[in-house]
Amino acid sequence: MNFIVRTACRKRLNRIEGQVRGLARMVDEDRYCIDIVTQIAAVAAALRRVERDVLRDHVGHCVERAIASGNRIEQRKKVAELIDLVGR
Repeated sequence: MNFIVRTACRKRLNRIEGQVRGLARMVDEDRYCIDIVTQIAAVAAALRRVERDVLRDHVGHCVERAIASGNRIEQRKKVAELIDLVGR
């Protein structure tokens, strides 16, 4: 993973970590269910953004490198990884 993406992901993950701690407090304080669910949705969206950025970096570097190498085995491996990921 390149340095810029790694730094941005780490920042976002730190924020998510704080959000999750806040969620735990909300549960402990018996806060209104809809407020908790709203915050859960915000955390899920933030995690999807991290996932998107990591995947974009993977395609831009690892997959691109496999294609440029001309190594068919490595190319097929990278494509299979992506297909497996989409299938989850």
